[in-house]
Amino acid sequence: MNAVTASGERWPNRQPVPFLVLAAVAWLGLYRLLAPLSEAIVSALPVERASHLGDALQFFFYDTPKVLLLLAGIVFVMGMVNSYFTPERTRALLAGRTEGVANVMAASLGIVTPFCSCSAVPLFIGFVQAGVPLGVTFSFLVSAPMVNEVALTLLFALFGWKVALLYLGLGLTVATVAGWTIGRLKMERHLEDWVRDMPRTKATVGEDALTLGERVDAGFASVREIVGRVWPYILAGIAIGAGIHGYVPQDFMASFMGRQAWWSVPLAVIIGVPMYTNAAGIIPIVEALLAKGAALGTVLAFMMSVIALSLPEMVILRKVLKLRLIATFIGVVAAGIMLVGFVFNAAL
Repeated sequence: MNAVTASGERWPNRQPVPFLVLAAVAWLGLYRLLAPLSEAIVSALPVERASHLGDALQFFFYDTPKVLLLLAGIVFVMGMVNSYFTPERTRALLAGRTEGVANVMAASLGIVTPFCSCSAVPLFIGFVQAGVPLGVTFSFLVSAPMVNEVALTLLFALFGWKVALLYLGLGLTVATVAGWTIGRLKMERHLEDWVRDMPRTKATVGEDALTLGERVDAGFASVREIVGRVWPYILAGIAIGAGIHGYVPQDFMASFMGRQAWWSVPLAVIIGVPMYTNAAGIIPIVEALLAKGAALGTVLAFMMSVIALSLPEMVILRKVLKLRLIATFIGVVAAGIMLVGFVFNAAL
């Protein structure tokens, strides 16, 4: 799709608008074929379609290309959007803002900026050097992996706009309140000494001179990087979801993660924290859990804890934060996530 012309210039750079239209038509055509194709594959196998194995296989053969197609399309579009939001521009937007307003802004920027736990340390250092308050930095660090474009678009595609909007509001609230709370605790002394003593630098917004064709190339680069990195987690998540969909009795899931069990929400958070995956990998599991009778608040708490409080991220952040600050961060975010779970289990 990124063909090079005889002159050596990539075709999307020469005619980006027709290329984007053709790519969108091809994407939609493939997406419409997924359901009949998955049924045809299962029918061709020596299994009974109405059996547990047949249900599990249909779930796997339908969800795998669906999630990968959705992810590739979302990441491509957001790769183009993200070309406007470099780390330098993000730091400049947040530097010098007052707390409260800055927390909301930081949480909102987390939706459209291409950062994850892998970039936590350099991003954190850059924010500190730019003079961004500690609590504002944490609002961004919570929001960026949890309330990202991948999670929101997949939730919209799988569950509808109400669930996606609900998750957006919850995620932004948790990120904003958690960051503001940490800022009120004045825990700057619990940064590692070498981070706290770094010289401050002025954050500036550079000029943006990218063409539409170059933004298309940025979209392809994002697809190669992100989809290439997360596809094993997607396959693992869909395989687990297929097993739940085909074999786990609905009554068992409802009793284990239903709204009647008061301990289901804290247990979901405890289980979710040590897990290491991302939105694309966890959403197929969420889909299967909800189909089996799990409560929406419990499932959202589980999903948020997996994405926002992953153990690898804590290990990475240990390079710049002392243990007390890491423990405070985990406690504040976990408390917010559990509150979300309890409220929505009671209200829905």
